[in-house]
Amino acid sequence: MRREFGGIIINEFISGLDWSYLTDMVILVIAALFAFTFHELSHGFVAYKLGDNTAKHAGRLTLNPIKHIDIMGLLMIIVFKFGWAKPVPINMNNFKNPKAGMAISAFAGPASNILLAVVVLFVLGLVGVPLAKMGNTGVFIINLLYTTAKINCVLAVFNIIPIPPLDGSKVLFSLLPERQYYKLMQYERYGMFVLLALVATHVITPILTTGVDWVLNGLLPIAQWSSTLVS
Repeated sequence: MRREFGGIIINEFISGLDWSYLTDMVILVIAALFAFTFHELSHGFVAYKLGDNTAKHAGRLTLNPIKHIDIMGLLMIIVFKFGWAKPVPINMNNFKNPKAGMAISAFAGPASNILLAVVVLFVLGLVGVPLAKMGNTGVFIINLLYTTAKINCVLAVFNIIPIPPLDGSKVLFSLLPERQYYKLMQYERYGMFVLLALVATHVITPILTTGVDWVLNGLLPIAQWSSTLVS
């Protein structure tokens, strides 16, 4: 009798859980891992092609997300839906042209996220209708694909903002004369505090939201077009 009563309580507890929240969180984490992995891999791969072996020697030229995870950044995604990955190490002194090499390697991250968003939306258009007929499993995959595309757009737009240590600052700073460039790079670590303050106070939110909406809306026709290929 006691076991039966305990079983009833457990069943009632499980049935009362908000599984939609858990599902949304799983989708968010998976999508973020995809986006972060491609972002960091692209930094390291382009740097490697330009003559810097630092990322390769660190074992970062891989699609294994474990190599790119920052535990605190992952926890921040789960709790606050804002996080980060472990930055890929790059030694700009290994480039023939340090400023240009650093700018190209930095730009590779956001560019890879846009490319991944394009591919994911193309796939979503191809499989969206069949998946919608598969019930909850199909809906889960559709949400995962769409969220992956959106997270990639978020990561691309956010990182192109020209505030150190974001990628946009490395691209913008490369246009400066040598003296000013290296002086600003010395203060790059302090830019993180400015960035966190802007995020915490939501000052940057309207800019980010507008940018993401503009990019995502511009890419959505890809899914609409690919859906016509199977209709």
